[in-house]
Amino acid sequence: MSVVFESEYQGRRHAAFERPGPGEPLTLYPVGEGQLREAVAGGGDLARAVADIRAAGGAVTVDPGDPQLRPLPPLLPTVSGDALLSGFMGTHKSKFGGESAPVGAPFVPPKWFFKGFGSWLRLPDETLTVPAEPVALIEEPEVLLVYVNDARGEPRYAGYTFGNDLCDIGLHRQDPGYNPYCKLCDTAVSPWLFLGEPPATVTGRVTIERDGAVAWEGNFDCGADALYHPVRDMVDHLFTFPAVRRPGLVNYVLLGADQASFHDGFRIADGDRVTIDVKSHGVVLSNPIAYGTPPATP
Repeated sequence: MSVVFESEYQGRRHAAFERPGPGEPLTLYPVGEGQLREAVAGGGDLARAVADIRAAGGAVTVDPGDPQLRPLPPLLPTVSGDALLSGFMGTHKSKFGGESAPVGAPFVPPKWFFKGFGSWLRLPDETLTVPAEPVALIEEPEVLLVYVNDARGEPRYAGYTFGNDLCDIGLHRQDPGYNPYCKLCDTAVSPWLFLGEPPATVTGRVTIERDGAVAWEGNFDCGADALYHPVRDMVDHLFTFPAVRRPGLVNYVLLGADQASFHDGFRIADGDRVTIDVKSHGVVLSNPIAYGTPPATP
């Protein structure tokens, strides 16, 4: 699978185009801020842009543990408001009796939510902060699609990665109208962008640790074949709305999660570590959870 990995190293942006094995070094190439986004927005082939960057040379070899290496979310703009994180709810077949949407039936779009701006994304090992008094949290392993709008506002698909749409499902269940509040939790994202169509099969395992010991674990599947609606139908409908078609905007779109620890009766606590091991794609998201502190009263 072809991949792109962007990072900051020694004060400038670099990109890698191959995933090293465990303990092996990364080969980084210098890139301009926005160079890869512009290649997508221009309607060009991102793989061709990668070839041109490699041909320009200047590669450096870096240990993945180098403290000067800071991974970045895929194609993240410098200006936070130039990226939007959102997603779909109730998308899995398990919520429709295991069935897919009938072929030829009128499309009824799934519910959609706003999650935050680009700067709200968190990388593996970074803390995921939630409100100070959540009702009941849930981890949600999901496929995350990345689009860059061109100069006319047409969305250009760049590729996919994986995220943890952490949210307060307990608040949502108190009242579905509270859903915008329940989504105001940090979201973890992998820095690896996979260049290809959304994956049909994505399997893995969630492990939640408390005080250094495993407190809960379970399997998940969040690939396109597990969803009720075809991915293209959901995304095409989303992009009929002008607000998400602003020229130059990067859209990170979460495709939805199946049942998880909450449905098994488990409750995530302050200080727990949630690890999402996407075994089918060799991606691991592991993040500690922190309950936030309300601002001081003036």
